[in-house]
Amino acid sequence: MLSTVLIATSAAAAEPGDIGAVVSERVKTLTRSSPWKPVAQIPISFTTHHPQGMVKVGEHFYVSSVEIRTATKRFDQPQDGYDRDTGDGTGHLFKIDAKGNLVADITLGEGSIYHPGGIDYDGQSIFVPVAEYRPNSRSIVYRVDPETMKAAEVFRYTDHLGGIVHNTDEKTLNAVSWGSRRFYRFTLDDRGRVTNARTPRETLAEANRSHYVDYQDCKYLGRQEMLCGGLTAYQPVKDGPKFSLGGFEIVDLAANQAIYQVPVQLWTSAGLPMTQNPFWVEPTASGLRAYFMPEDDKSTIYVYETEGK
Repeated sequence: MLSTVLIATSAAAAEPGDIGAVVSERVKTLTRSSPWKPVAQIPISFTTHHPQGMVKVGEHFYVSSVEIRTATKRFDQPQDGYDRDTGDGTGHLFKIDAKGNLVADITLGEGSIYHPGGIDYDGQSIFVPVAEYRPNSRSIVYRVDPETMKAAEVFRYTDHLGGIVHNTDEKTLNAVSWGSRRFYRFTLDDRGRVTNARTPRETLAEANRSHYVDYQDCKYLGRQEMLCGGLTAYQPVKDGPKFSLGGFEIVDLAANQAIYQVPVQLWTSAGLPMTQNPFWVEPTASGLRAYFMPEDDKSTIYVYETEGK
């Protein structure tokens, strides 16, 4: 039986930027044959709905999730540039302890904007994008204090922002769109306000030139790199069963280009890729520890370690 006790990492006292550099270096040693060892499972004691992003701050996990009350419905023909209606739901940010118990739950978004995405932690604040549950729509980005769980709106944008990181080196917020098909770079002034939120996506967006996975969650590593996890479902035969493959990508934010890609060949017993939904990665004494939360509603945080190679 796997332990639910997490082993402290020797890098825990390092600065966030230093930890990111170590993670970057070690992810770049991974290959598709790197062995991942299961070391713990943390069953979550409450209904998680549809988890999206995760960060670990100290001994607590923070997970963004969308609670869907009415699923979106596709239109027979596009209407006003949209392929579906908005549906209805609530956006959550959960604070979870090391045993999987709910510590706090705040709601984020307003009206039809209820779908949180991938999240990032910069050492002080958690950044959470919340969007309409459809492409080419609208978003609100929040900054959340992990201690008080108080949220403050940072800016709004006219596209679905499905994940965001804080590039502390360049003072930008870097986001990905629905399916991570577009990259965005939002500049911050000295007071932390976004200066280009009114620039239309036709001008501001850059195409993602990597296509084998869609990013679900991303983390800033420092040195203008972000680590993203995600998946794509492949269908060898039309109308046949689908096969989902997950993986990690390191993206150079200066060039908006993936510079290292590696599949993560880990699945749940039900066949879900571990990178289906949120993830978090941290260094161990000589390798990496990854936390995955692939399941909806009745979730488990799966903990794996690897030495790479």
